[in-house]
Amino acid sequence: MRMKTLPLNQVSAGKHVRIVAIDAGRGMVGQLNHMGLFAGDSVKVVQNNLGPLIVAKGPLRLALGRGMSHKILVEESD
Repeated sequence: MRMKTLPLNQVSAGKHVRIVAIDAGRGMVGQLNHMGLFAGDSVKVVQNNLGPLIVAKGPLRLALGRGMSHKILVEESD
């Protein structure tokens, strides 16, 4: 059974997700990789309201702009 993928900015706070792909150019993919986010990583959405989206990867907290978070495709994990 295939999980449904959706953009990270559509995930509610408190949900755990796995990054499936980053649908962006090399520059943005490189920037996200430099920040520590890679396809295959599991992250938790800490905050998703009108401002930047905040995700947690282990002890690391990252703030992502709305446009950047829209290009990160994820699937919910248990």
